[in-house]
Amino acid sequence: MSNERLRSALLAQGMTVQNLAESIEVNPKTVERWITQGKVPYRRHQYATASLLKVDVTTLWDDSRAVDTAVDLSKAEIVTIYPHRHMVPNTLWRDIYERAESRIDVLVYSGLWLSEDPLFHELLKRKVQGRTQVRILLGDPGCDAVRQRGIDEGHRIMDGKIRNALVNYRPLFASHPDIGFRLHDGTLYNSLFRSDDEMLVNTHVYGIGAYMAPVLHLRRLPGGGLFDTYANSIEQAWGSARPVEDHDITGA
Repeated sequence: MSNERLRSALLAQGMTVQNLAESIEVNPKTVERWITQGKVPYRRHQYATASLLKVDVTTLWDDSRAVDTAVDLSKAEIVTIYPHRHMVPNTLWRDIYERAESRIDVLVYSGLWLSEDPLFHELLKRKVQGRTQVRILLGDPGCDAVRQRGIDEGHRIMDGKIRNALVNYRPLFASHPDIGFRLHDGTLYNSLFRSDDEMLVNTHVYGIGAYMAPVLHLRRLPGGGLFDTYANSIEQAWGSARPVEDHDITGA
């Protein structure tokens, strides 16, 4: 039986059998057999292929041993868990962003505490000048999701917190236009802070502020899948978000 999932994953990435074979250092005929005859590769080739095609290994090969290993790898992506955000070491937020070389992402509603940190501002300036991609995604202060999140946390000031964060970031808008700022109107189930293959995931819990909710410290591993699940939501949010306008800050 042919492996159409592998064939589709190759097409989705614009790759050929030859491309894949060269990348993971196997014979192209071997890759052909994986597709046309449904042959199952060695475990190391399964994970190398899944990582290259940016899919979970179990998407390509329905192998119970692979499932067990993928679960173990996903668990291994969890560096540690903090029961509450306020228990995260104060320096960790900046430390993971200091390690960034290619990308920095922030996906939050307001992230007010981060916008108030002048050292974080200086870090963003340095990183974007060093060709690191920087993207800051805040909630659209006028959208329903922001209004509801304020209610869920027991207050009605989330829109004000976002505008406050925008005021804090405003000096960066003109001085460093390469720092990307956008507003999203989605319902967030987590606030995400990504630095290359490292991420802090601040979960959202109904009825309490994010500072009281758990935080997962993740580090991406090929074939793990947990990190990429969260990373993909950043891409979706960025793609549908809009630029910041003056009225978003003033509320006028």
